[in-house]
Amino acid sequence: MGAGVIHTDDTPVRVLAPGTGRTATGRLWVYLVDETPWCGARPPAAWYRYSPDRKGERPREDLADFSGYLQADAYAGYQSLTADKAGEPSKIQHVACMAHARRHFYDAFEETKSPIAEEALRRIQELYAIESSIMGKPPDIRLAVRQAQAAPMLAEMKVWMDDTIRRISQKVGAAKAINYALERWDALARYATDGRLAIDNNPAERSLRGIAVSRKNFLFLGSDEGGHRAAIIYTLVQSAKMNDLNPHAYLAGILDAMVRGHSSQRIAELTPWAWARAHRTEIKSSYGVNFAA
Repeated sequence: MGAGVIHTDDTPVRVLAPGTGRTATGRLWVYLVDETPWCGARPPAAWYRYSPDRKGERPREDLADFSGYLQADAYAGYQSLTADKAGEPSKIQHVACMAHARRHFYDAFEETKSPIAEEALRRIQELYAIESSIMGKPPDIRLAVRQAQAAPMLAEMKVWMDDTIRRISQKVGAAKAINYALERWDALARYATDGRLAIDNNPAERSLRGIAVSRKNFLFLGSDEGGHRAAIIYTLVQSAKMNDLNPHAYLAGILDAMVRGHSSQRIAELTPWAWARAHRTEIKSSYGVNFAA
């Protein structure tokens, strides 16, 4: 929560509802920091939270102490966090996801081969090509390139969409995709104003893939308390992965350290990023990938 930029997303998870003969739908949320694309000093980390519902108060409680950029989708709960209040700007600024906007155009093109959707996809592809060229560069360089190249493209795209939407039926898929983008345009284009920002929210979406896979194996959580414990485990495992650790070796290592009497006053030494710094010996996994032991 001390970072200047946070990615967030959520995914449903089934939870046993005793006495009903069925399951309820809970939610797992992730708040993720990854400064690797712009050479930031903060170590990458993912923090998962469980809630029994998807009410807007959940992210509002989690982000109560956060101030900065929130990279997120168009969920209303996030938008209420970033909206101006009593004429004063919110301490949280929303940065929308270009990948979500692209998805609407892609669906429209797949359905009707719309030339308008195809043109939008071409323009978005050019924006992503710029991002590929500045991956791993410091924020000042990323910002300079975006201002010189991406900002004019974004301005032209906005003019093109404003003109196009007036000339086509509002019922076609391409029109719906354009309206989706125009309604969020300031947040979609905001990434071009700061070198620390990402063009999309894919880091958070990727961090939920493990949950999607494991859902097929455990079927449902046993209780809300089980949901909170699952969030803790996902936090450790995903943060370990983000710091190039083998999660199994990391968890075994910290459990062994605690059994051996590791002081609770030095608990910070067991965080994934601290563990990665302290254990630099490389081991070869069974998949042929190097991980820190």
